[in-house]
Amino acid sequence: MTRYGTWVTYGGSGRLELAVLLLAVGAALAYAGTRLPLPAGPARPGRKAAVFMVAAWVVAMTLFVSCFAIYVQQVRRDHLLHSLPADNVFPITLIAAGVTFFIIVVNGRPAGLPVVIGAIIGAMAGPMVFELPFDLIVMARTYPPLPPDPALYRAVFFVPLFLVEITTLSLLTLSPMVRLSRATFFSFALMLAVFAVWALTGFGYPSAPVPYTLNVISKLLAFVTVLTLYLPQRAQAPAQFAAQAR
Repeated sequence: MTRYGTWVTYGGSGRLELAVLLLAVGAALAYAGTRLPLPAGPARPGRKAAVFMVAAWVVAMTLFVSCFAIYVQQVRRDHLLHSLPADNVFPITLIAAGVTFFIIVVNGRPAGLPVVIGAIIGAMAGPMVFELPFDLIVMARTYPPLPPDPALYRAVFFVPLFLVEITTLSLLTLSPMVRLSRATFFSFALMLAVFAVWALTGFGYPSAPVPYTLNVISKLLAFVTVLTLYLPQRAQAPAQFAAQAR
């Protein structure tokens, strides 16, 4: 097991078990995409619910920033900050977020403030689609462990991070453009399949070419998954008209 990076790689049978689990979840999602009546829009929250959701996101972000500061302070106290490697994927994440925002704004109809807000939410949701399953995979294997209680500091970092991820994804329901489609299920399933390949290699830190490439591909697929939520649903109009005629 490699201990370079911010988490310990998987080794032995753990690689295969993780890969099988990811493939099973991905296959279940792909199958659901073929069976569910899609496209379908999520339930739209009312005004009070929307205010609560935005407030919950702000609180989660504030909590994460505070807890992250505590985490970094402990890392510095134990002189571990110099051992943290560079994050070479972050620039790609920023570019993908910008492209996602641009595509949603250009294709959103009717143009206006709701489209811009929806594009901002979509750009924020892209990394969260990747990070939520990713963090579940690596959270128990973060490295180096922080004394005197590594489990406590993992919780300090990951609990507010999960809240940020969940509340950010929940904001997608605020946009009237968002629709679940078969492409959404297939794209997310494909991302998990790339995760499975990454798991077979140990799910290592993206410092070597193979884990770096798999990290980038899965990150881009996360943004593709978000973009499928904003796809125009023109194809369903004739079917809806026929149903209404009956």
